[in-house]
Amino acid sequence: MAAAKIKKGDTVVVRSGKDKGRTGTVLQVLPKDEKVVVQGVNIAARHRKPSQTNPQGGIDRFEAPMHISKVSVADKDGKPTRVRFEERDGKKVRVAVKSGEAIDV
Repeated sequence: MAAAKIKKGDTVVVRSGKDKGRTGTVLQVLPKDEKVVVQGVNIAARHRKPSQTNPQGGIDRFEAPMHISKVSVADKDGKPTRVRFEERDGKKVRVAVKSGEAIDV
């Protein structure tokens, strides 16, 4: 399996789709499905019938997983950048290609 270029807690920019240009924090990474869940992005709605656990019913809104190729890590200026791996001080770190700065702090 390849190294994780996008991790939980990263700030990412959506590159394509209905939420293109929006920024959010990664809440969850699903590596087997190649998907990520981003806070406030790709909101899905489910209409729920009233039940014993939820007698009111109504519409549930939640962040749905989206394909990892649709997002890029945000650089310090908030613009999307690619990620490369470098060895610094004997440790493998993620580095933003545009700025050359380490993402892992």
